Amino acid sequence: MDRVLRLFGLRYATAALVLVALAALYGAASLSRPGPRAGATGQGARVPVTSALAVCPGHEGGRLSVQSTPGTPAGTAPRGGPGRAEVTATGGGEPLGALVALGQGWSKDQATAKDSFAVRADGALAAGLEAEQTTHWPKGRDRGLAATRCAAPGTDLWFVGPGPVAAERLELQLTNADAQPASVDVTALSGEGPLDTPDGRGTLVEPHTTRTVLLGESAEGLGDIVGTARDLALRVHATGGRVAASLRVRIGAGKGIDRVPVSPVPATSVIVPGVPSGEGARRLMVGVPGAEDARIRVQVITPSGSFAPHGQDILDAPAETVSAVDLENALSGKPAAVRLVSDRPIVAGFEARRGADVAYGTATAPFEQAVVADGRFAPALTLTAPAGAASVRITAIGGQGAGTPQDVAVPAGRTVETKIAAPRGGEKGFGAMITVKAGSGPVHAARTLSAGKGDGALFTVVPVVPAVSTVRLPAVGDSQTALLF
Repeated sequence: MDRVLRLFGLRYATAALVLVALAALYGAASLSRPGPRAGATGQGARVPVTSALAVCPGHEGGRLSVQSTPGTPAGTAPRGGPGRAEVTATGGGEPLGALVALGQGWSKDQATAKDSFAVRADGALAAGLEAEQTTHWPKGRDRGLAATRCAAPGTDLWFVGPGPVAAERLELQLTNADAQPASVDVTALSGEGPLDTPDGRGTLVEPHTTRTVLLGESAEGLGDIVGTARDLALRVHATGGRVAASLRVRIGAGKGIDRVPVSPVPATSVIVPGVPSGEGARRLMVGVPGAEDARIRVQVITPSGSFAPHGQDILDAPAETVSAVDLENALSGKPAAVRLVSDRPIVAGFEARRGADVAYGTATAPFEQAVVADGRFAPALTLTAPAGAASVRITAIGGQGAGTPQDVAVPAGRTVETKIAAPRGGEKGFGAMITVKAGSGPVHAARTLSAGKGDGALFTVVPVVPAVSTVRLPAVGDSQTALLF
């Protein structure tokens, strides 16, 4: 009996020791667990951007322009100073230039270059930083005005633009700014359907290099099968790593050049802003990536109101194709945006002709604050408020500081085109901050640059996108797995 009692006593003592150890362990974990972070919610926390990378395609000279915002939204500015932004060749080497203060701009004209360029920023300067590349060739085979945003690398990029039937040369430039190799699949849709070919798959892009793919002229550029396409919806999908991509178009010798902007991922409701005013052809291009046909409602938003183009209010677009809509008669030279509502995800963009040049635009998201980096060549903004009325403030930055703010009212369901006035001392170039005032409806926009007149007119359109100043981090829950060892 005494032996049995001793065994029970030993078991209870052991259990008690285990309980004491667990209480101590969990108590220490509770005491050492960090408290909730400022700004954290059940949906996560919104924190300021403190690192950014943008890639400029380079390879043809022109001007690189970088513009930082005057400041970050209240309460989100990181501590420790503004940080630094540097422009370097993607292949390495000494910085070409740097920004060290908020609200600062930088620009430099490049001779014909054999490399692309990377803009890297840290600290407060990374929030809302904008970079552009602009080329102006007043004569010669590449005659034209072209501008493009320097874009962050990604893994799934879309372009909507011309095919080899409508363009003499199409150069897809793939840049890998990282230290690991990237593998890319290039696929496309045309007016006749998908360009189903093994060509274009598994294209290798080595670290810190740019690979130029000639569409229709090489296996990486989809080979001969793309040669009959007038319009393309091009997809660049990285199966390993990530890349920045740029699609350069030359319509013909001396007939215009431009860079097709990167489109957002397919969606069922899109707004394509920035269709410029003036004479010349205007075409809408819509791609349906899915396996089912799409029924799309088309509406144009002009200075005089919103309406469906006569006989073009509904577009029945076949699956895995690109469909085109002629907008020249509907717009009659007015600036516009196009609203598309579809029962299937779509991508969309436009082509505009003016004088001896061509320009391309794409769908955009609405913005509260945006930045443009190059203000040369008579810059103008095309602002569209598809729902409620909006008030927009434009502040030019450069030269001897900020210019006088311009306040622009955009009535509900209207498009307004307005020039951007240069600040004092900004004749050689300037940036601009665009802010949608509180209480306004959503605003979509694009910026047009123009040079020359009549048959010699040159122009380009760049979509205005939201300045990325904060990111949302996912919610983090408590876990006891950290106690396991």
